[in-house]
Amino acid sequence: MVLALCVVVHLAVMIYAVRGGLSAGEILGRTQGNWGFAVFYAVFVVACAVHVPVGVANIAREWWGLGEGAARWLSRAFGLLLLVMGLRAVVAVVAA
Repeated sequence: MVLALCVVVHLAVMIYAVRGGLSAGEILGRTQGNWGFAVFYAVFVVACAVHVPVGVANIAREWWGLGEGAARWLSRAFGLLLLVMGLRAVVAVVAA
């Protein structure tokens, strides 16, 4: 439910920004130093990093024929990579 709420809020913000005619520079200007933005997107990243590995494990087992252990290892590694990259992006956008 957290992920679904984050997706809805994210889409609403993106539509608002695009329809408002904001440029990338203006958007970054609004996000720099905004810790509310940072907290929201950090929660979004964590929710994705928890959700995505479940699907990756299923794909690895069903489509690629990996065993349970290999699929679990791959999905957890992918989830960790997603978490690290996502949090780095949040920090880069807020602190830049």
